[in-house]
Amino acid sequence: MWQYIFVTTLPEEIERYRDRLWRREEQIRVKTVEDVEAMVEELGFCLGLTDVRKRMPSVYIAVCGRRDAHMPRNVQKDEEASAAWVLKDEVIALGRVYYGKIYKGNSMFIAPRLIPVFNSLWGCSKAGEPGILSKDAQAVLKILRKEWEMATADLRSETGMDRTRLTKAIDELQKRMKVVPAEVVYVPKFTYIWTLAEGRFPKELKVKMTREDAVRELARTYLKAFGMTLVGELSGKFGFQRWESGKANHELVDEGFSERIAKGVYRISSLEGSPK
Repeated sequence: MWQYIFVTTLPEEIERYRDRLWRREEQIRVKTVEDVEAMVEELGFCLGLTDVRKRMPSVYIAVCGRRDAHMPRNVQKDEEASAAWVLKDEVIALGRVYYGKIYKGNSMFIAPRLIPVFNSLWGCSKAGEPGILSKDAQAVLKILRKEWEMATADLRSETGMDRTRLTKAIDELQKRMKVVPAEVVYVPKFTYIWTLAEGRFPKELKVKMTREDAVRELARTYLKAFGMTLVGELSGKFGFQRWESGKANHELVDEGFSERIAKGVYRISSLEGSPK
């Protein structure tokens, strides 16, 4: 079954594996905050309000409970989109899993155990901030370290930045795992409340890892969550060099965690452990 020279599509066995892990089945679709948190903990990471076109697990897909979940144009009037949005806000407010825009501007949930991995790949140390962060990002971070948390509008007022500049600075700080949304407020008007990531996850953000170890552990998490990876998939989704992804996957094969199906194609050795 697996002796293909070129593998471009997923076997149905892998799709069924993803159905269970990604909650793409009606009987196990997510309905509560606890459901979302359990899914994030099991997968290691997932996106928020994205649909099937991203080819990644997401809260929205899990709320729909089906493979072909497409976000409608008018999300305000769609029950599934609204339910996913509300769950996203509730999970953010509880703060038991990490949430932020890290790579390619995608907002994602991350299990606490994976925070050291993502931080090693995309974060930066406090000592390295002047050489990595823009002046605007440093200004926002300085204010938040003084005030601890602040709404978007108040940050605009305090920094003197316009909306575009502030959004760019906050996105930069999210990517570097410096700030996270602490709450989403709708009254009297919609806004995010921002806080320091180190305030919510101090222990996890202090853990140090080499880049090599972090790439391998993300590759492991990816394979466990996806069951199988096609040529260039890991590099494409996370921006790794091809040789980095290849080295990490070869090490996982050597461990017996996965098997090489074809050039650049890897499959988890066991599909056991997914939810029933």
